[in-house]
Amino acid sequence: MRTRLQNELLLVNILVILLIIVITFFPSIVLRIILGLPIVLFFPGYTLIAALFPRKGDLDSVERVALSFGLSIAVVPVIGLILNYTPWGIRLYPVLISLTIFIIINSIVAWHRRRGLSQAERFNVSFNLSLLPWRGQNFIDKTLSIILIAAVLGAIGTFGYVAATPRLGEKFTEFYILGLDGKATDYPRELKVAEERRVIVGIINREYEAVSYQLEVRIDGVRNNGVGPLVLKHDEKREEIVSFMPDRVGDNQKVEFLLYKNGQSEPYRKLRLPIDVKE
Repeated sequence: MRTRLQNELLLVNILVILLIIVITFFPSIVLRIILGLPIVLFFPGYTLIAALFPRKGDLDSVERVALSFGLSIAVVPVIGLILNYTPWGIRLYPVLISLTIFIIINSIVAWHRRRGLSQAERFNVSFNLSLLPWRGQNFIDKTLSIILIAAVLGAIGTFGYVAATPRLGEKFTEFYILGLDGKATDYPRELKVAEERRVIVGIINREYEAVSYQLEVRIDGVRNNGVGPLVLKHDEKREEIVSFMPDRVGDNQKVEFLLYKNGQSEPYRKLRLPIDVKE
């Protein structure tokens, strides 16, 4: 028995809108994966193919499915690349909205082009519910169908695994010194004995966990000042004004800013600032 779906493009757009609702109002990761897989891997290419080839005889079913996956895999990175050069960047909602607009526009174009064709010429989705759907197909068609199904299942499985078990990025801490104007210039270079000078020391936690930091300032190996402990969450940034005061005359003295993490005895990061001290 063969079942025909009259307007599959409407169903595609309903599923896209449903994904937006799920992402906005429901925290379910499972629903996001189930709805997100076809919207990323299949629907962009399918609607583009529907817009380019509205006639039933333009492509057969296997070609449409294969091209839909292939074009989706090609189109989605291009959309991401374009977003990367916009103020919105590659984030969840900009990507979701861009894909939605792309799918809806192609669906409208495909619907308009199909309207100009007779009912017999229009492409429509039909399902063969027979228990022996491959009866009558030759060996090559059967082999291509099996390869296509295996490729689709493999792609879905791989994407699902990556979505369910995302890898963490590199763990590190940003540690930097700025002048009092907030720029990487105008550092104190020439001082007098017992003259206090200040700089801005910045810390950004990229460790994917809360970290306790301790900052120590040394001049030629002798402790001169300290700040902390400072507890920062992941992606949290802290800038502190830190002072130091040399106690002896000498050129090319070394001011060290040592950052300790979670009470460790050895410095996690080091920054150096050379100074000349006069009377």
